[in-house]
Amino acid sequence: MGDLFQPTHLLVIGVVLLILFGGRKLPELGKGLGEGLRGFREGIKGTPDQPVQNNQQATAPAPPPATPAETKQS
Repeated sequence: MGDLFQPTHLLVIGVVLLILFGGRKLPELGKGLGEGLRGFREGIKGTPDQPVQNNQQATAPAPPPATPAETKQS
């Protein structure tokens, strides 16, 4: 696995990305990737100074499960 990131391999990867996405899209892709990694690191770090927003709506609690006596009634 140590031989994976040699300069020639990185150059080939760069050329393939340039062909696939073009010169204009690469900076946008890099910016998006950087912002995503930054958000991921902040999420893992769990910064206490930023409140966590809970977007889930409040729902009624589920009814308790039926007891064996209730299920045997016929």
